Amino acid sequence: MTLGCANTTIPKAIVLLSGGLDSSTVLYQAKADGYECYAISFDYQQRHRRELNSAIAIAKQAEIKEHQVVSFNLRQWGGSALTDDQLDLPGDRSLEQMSSQIPITYVPARNTIFLSFGLSYAEAKGASRVYVGVNALDYSGYPDCRPDYIQAMQNVFKLGTKQGREGQAIEIVTPLIDLKKTEIIELGNQLGVPWQETWSCYAGAELACGVCDSCRLRLAAFAELGLEDPLPYTVTNENK
Repeated sequence: MTLGCANTTIPKAIVLLSGGLDSSTVLYQAKADGYECYAISFDYQQRHRRELNSAIAIAKQAEIKEHQVVSFNLRQWGGSALTDDQLDLPGDRSLEQMSSQIPITYVPARNTIFLSFGLSYAEAKGASRVYVGVNALDYSGYPDCRPDYIQAMQNVFKLGTKQGREGQAIEIVTPLIDLKKTEIIELGNQLGVPWQETWSCYAGAELACGVCDSCRLRLAAFAELGLEDPLPYTVTNENK
């Protein structure tokens, strides 16, 4: 008797990949979860478009199935220090200052835009998950990184797609939402994330600035763990 071959179809997942520490960890987590990964990155004319180089490098090193870079222009209406060069980036702020209010680096409705692209990509590819590296404990406190927002978007995923209406809603997966930055780095170390390829700085220069909120959070987390961040910085917490 000839035995039939078992169904070995690998489930598919879309990963929103900025090229930063968090999203790169999420990509490696999606791979570890057993998914065939399709990454999507966004060139929205952000000040720190340098991060796209890292997204491309990370996607290549992770040997994923496909990587898309979607281009559109949020700079034309500004509203954020990341899309308007006339607005100064916050720098040299303490953790207390970072947590006092939603910062000017918040890009209006950015994650809603990103998740909408991710949802479309997922349904087109027949994916069952969209992974995103939002974090509710980050001192930035962005409104579109919080659990209630993700829950609301999950309902959109269910109601706004053919897949969802047919009872197979695409799931939003947020592995980092309740983790501290140090815990994210520890997870990334376990997964083998190549930190030297990632990029976190908002300034968009050749070297990471070391003073913007994103750089300071990253440097502080590596330092707390007794680890050296492999990125080159213009300024670090140690040499200020």
